[in-house]
Amino acid sequence: MKTEINWQDFEKVEMRVGTIIQVNDFPEARKPAYQLKIDFGAEIGVLKTSAQITKRYLKEDLLNKQIVAVVNFPKKQIGTFMSECLVLGSVGESNDIVLLSPDFKVENGLRIG
Repeated sequence: MKTEINWQDFEKVEMRVGTIIQVNDFPEARKPAYQLKIDFGAEIGVLKTSAQITKRYLKEDLLNKQIVAVVNFPKKQIGTFMSECLVLGSVGESNDIVLLSPDFKVENGLRIG
């Protein structure tokens, strides 16, 4: 079992809905991945990240897809690429990731809580 956190810890994690507006291959990544640009609305803007989701998703299927991501982690250098957020997904066997996304289209930037 994972370590329990309190409500104040949970409130620090800023999860937001965003729309993927650009998807590029990431050949420099150690494991197969895409580079994503995600629009989180006027308040947050567009953030970049990489995601190891090539097993389940084609680039054209990701474009304009709404997803959930953590937007308040520090930036992380991944090779020559600077990641600015963390896309959330469920991780199955052999790192098969299914992205978390809203059931209905919502406004970019809405907070998850």
